[in-house]
Amino acid sequence: MFTFLLVLQALIAAGLVTVILIQRSEGGGFTGGSPSGLMSARGAADFLTRATAILATAFVLCCIALATLAAMNQRTGKIDASAVAPAQSAPAPVAAPTTSPNDPLAAAAGQAAGNGAAPTPATK
Repeated sequence: MFTFLLVLQALIAAGLVTVILIQRSEGGGFTGGSPSGLMSARGAADFLTRATAILATAFVLCCIALATLAAMNQRTGKIDASAVAPAQSAPAPVAAPTTSPNDPLAAAAGQAAGNGAAPTPATK
């Protein structure tokens, strides 16, 4: 059922794109043919507008049906315990960087890491 609706949605989408691209930007539709009848400028515009509305409605309804089917297929009564990661007791300690004692950036990084190292004044 899911595959059928997916193929149907692809066909509806292709038809919707085609109908939208056929329309003229100013709403004229097809301009060829006799002035009266279905394929006159006004008749084509009405037909294409109606076809666009029908295909868009069918596309939205198909999206809702596919989402409902996907949600129903994903429901299970069991909880998969293997997917749950074990809790860690404490984070791994951060190693102190080995830099020169006069580097102010290294001292600031040490404080941010929680090493408690006081910044050393730079001597020049």
